[in-house]
Amino acid sequence: MQNSREKTIIRVSSTGIAANVLLAAVKAVIGFFSHSIAIVLDSVNNLTDALSSVITIIGTRYASKPADKDHPYGHGRAEYVASTLIGIVILYTGITALIESVKKVMNPSTPEYETVSIAILFGTVFVKIFLGLFFRSAGKKAESDSLVASGTDALFDSIVSFSTVVAAFVFIYSGKSIEAFLGIMISALIIKSGAEILKTTLNKILGERVDAQTIHDLKKTVMSVSPDIAGVYDVFLNNYGIGKYTGSLHIEIPDTYTAKQVDVLARKISETVSKVHGISLSAVGIYSVNTSGDEASKINLEILKVMNEYRDVLEIHGFYADVEEKKIRFDIVISFDAKDMRKTYAEVNERIAKMYPDYSVQIQFDSDISG
Repeated sequence: MQNSREKTIIRVSSTGIAANVLLAAVKAVIGFFSHSIAIVLDSVNNLTDALSSVITIIGTRYASKPADKDHPYGHGRAEYVASTLIGIVILYTGITALIESVKKVMNPSTPEYETVSIAILFGTVFVKIFLGLFFRSAGKKAESDSLVASGTDALFDSIVSFSTVVAAFVFIYSGKSIEAFLGIMISALIIKSGAEILKTTLNKILGERVDAQTIHDLKKTVMSVSPDIAGVYDVFLNNYGIGKYTGSLHIEIPDTYTAKQVDVLARKISETVSKVHGISLSAVGIYSVNTSGDEASKINLEILKVMNEYRDVLEIHGFYADVEEKKIRFDIVISFDAKDMRKTYAEVNERIAKMYPDYSVQIQFDSDISG
């Protein structure tokens, strides 16, 4: 049974298909009889919008398929593939239109406009504005990047359609045809739109950074589970579609915790995170925190003081000093902006080792993946 989000996307996309096919047909007829390359290109642009809606429907249907043996995390990323295809279609259309427009500049033809045709074109501007607002509103509610992109594209198209009307008036009142040059401008804007869609969706497929607010809210939720949790680190999230995340994280808890207590706490964290954020945690890692001995606290403060001297060191966590076994271990997070992350890590390693020659120092290198 289709969920409400899928139904919304399919309903809105179907409306877009019908409207864009109708607009394309009207503009194609007007463009053909008026010998206007700009209007013809605008018609083709409407057809690509209709095709984009078809791809959105197919992508949404496939993305809604449940998890199976080959895709244990579901098929949610199919929506990103669909958006990528939409970007490619728009990009191809823009390039083709640009080629035709350049040909028109080299071999111009005189357009012929009728008052009725111009009035109809003007009417299509308002239809596109309505479609754009409709798509964007529905897309935001359904958290659909494809619908939001289609809405933005439709609003953008209304400007393009309005420019063809302006070109018609320019020709009627001045006798100057700016059709071919307008076609080049429209083509460039179409190419820009396709490139932006591709950039956005490819970033998601490649694995872009999760926004800082999501990480902040997740950490806050985990910290609220128990007062014994001293910190939350190494938040790693994989996106498997709109609103579908799975991942892992580490928490700092007292070194007095038993295996039973750790198990109970880890399960409670997973359940709470799933309930509050809809995120599935595959693992909750543990960092033990020293609970006794002034020597361990002294070492921690000394190392923190050294770390503050390094601008590229964002934080250390998971610190533990075993005074009896003479072992020190912690993770160090180094900024991506560092000139040489590995060099900074090596310097820190060498410096701490010299500070505590009697200890075995184990420093784990971390990069700033969660912000």
